[in-house]
Amino acid sequence: MSAPALARTFARLRLTLNLLVVALTAFVVVREAPPIDDRAILSIALALVFLGTYAAGAIALRGSAGGRGGLVGAWLALLTIESLALGYLSPDAAYLVFPLFFLYLHLIPGWWGVATVAACTILAILISGLAGRMTSGGVIGPSVAAAVAIALGLGYRALYRENLERQRLIDELLATREELFEREREAGVLSERARLGREIHDTVAQGLASIHLLLHAAERADGERPGIEHVRLARETALLNLEEARRFIRALTPPALEDQTLVSALERLAGSIQRASASGAGVEVVVRVVGTAMPLPMSIETALLRIAQGALANVMQHAGASRVMMTLTYMEDAVNLDIVDNGSGFDPDAALAEAWKHGGHSFGLAAMRERVARLGGEFSLESSPGAGTAVAVTFGFET
Repeated sequence: MSAPALARTFARLRLTLNLLVVALTAFVVVREAPPIDDRAILSIALALVFLGTYAAGAIALRGSAGGRGGLVGAWLALLTIESLALGYLSPDAAYLVFPLFFLYLHLIPGWWGVATVAACTILAILISGLAGRMTSGGVIGPSVAAAVAIALGLGYRALYRENLERQRLIDELLATREELFEREREAGVLSERARLGREIHDTVAQGLASIHLLLHAAERADGERPGIEHVRLARETALLNLEEARRFIRALTPPALEDQTLVSALERLAGSIQRASASGAGVEVVVRVVGTAMPLPMSIETALLRIAQGALANVMQHAGASRVMMTLTYMEDAVNLDIVDNGSGFDPDAALAEAWKHGGHSFGLAAMRERVARLGGEFSLESSPGAGTAVAVTFGFET
């Protein structure tokens, strides 16, 4: 049941309760038919006062009962006193405690509502005895009514909580789906930008560079030949277009990788983390390179940089570490990035099991793993409480 449907159901229940109070009060008034004596007049007057008290409280507290605890308590106490007094004057007024049971269960939190229903039932029975109307029906009737009200009230509470939890889960799933969609869209945009950058670099830029070199060689070979001005103009035009193509490539490349060097991007990232943490406890971030650095596919470089950013963000927000070591290892046909911190650590199985919950650093870990999986890499996570965390990512590539 959705939140709007639940609100409509609650509105119908409230209307039914209001009609029940009005009907039972009218029943008490009608039963005090002629001949009218002093007791009947007092009963009718008190019944009308009870109805007015109920209406005034219902209007004042509608939609805000939870925020007016003192007013709610006073209202319920006044209704209880009036209904018990009516029960003493008129045997027909004993039924008025039944709708009050639902008010107790709805407005009084926890088991205090059930205790209030039980106490009111006992008082109704005792007042019936004081009025000289103690019978088995006078005991069984209020007791059965209280049991029915408690069962219905607790059932409604359970249904209400279940629907609230279900709606919360639906909202979280929708939010997670939207976030995943945004991440997928961002990944697709970055992948396409990287592909276009590589295509421009490998075709247009390389072709223009070759044309520039060939024309420059021709110009140097015979600088006095007829038409050399056209050769020089063609060379300069090729150079201008080569610079334009390189600007396109830079625009299509992630900002941190503008210089096409993953190592320098990681070093800048480490420096920014250290500067950001300088005002607090301070985190030392060390970047170490093993092997000979080589150009990698832009998609892999982008993924490694994003994973390093996410891992360092987790360290800053959750780990409480003082040192982080990032090791970038170049092999013949693979590259590996290890990020190890000396922070507080955590239970990785529990964190990844909770990864689909909205928010929290476990969702970031799941996003890292998905990013690596999309590119055919390997992702591993090692951690334990008090022993730090190690994230390792490996990508293979063709040389």
